[in-house]
Amino acid sequence: MEYISDRITIDNDLCNGKPTIRGKRITVQTILEFLSAGDSPQDILKQYPSLEMADINACLKFAAGFMNNRFTIKSFVNA
Repeated sequence: MEYISDRITIDNDLCNGKPTIRGKRITVQTILEFLSAGDSPQDILKQYPSLEMADINACLKFAAGFMNNRFTIKSFVNA
């Protein structure tokens, strides 16, 4: 298991290698999807009592940090 931060981990044998929260079977993606759907952090904490507010904040920080990467769009032309 590799720690990306103190709360975000990646393990190839857990959730297909997606970033998870503290080695649990709760992915960063899941939390971000709940937030983007309009759920409040308090709603998420009720659904996942093993999480802490710091876990949700770590997911947001992880996503924001990911956006520091440079992305290139490649165009494919059918020949």
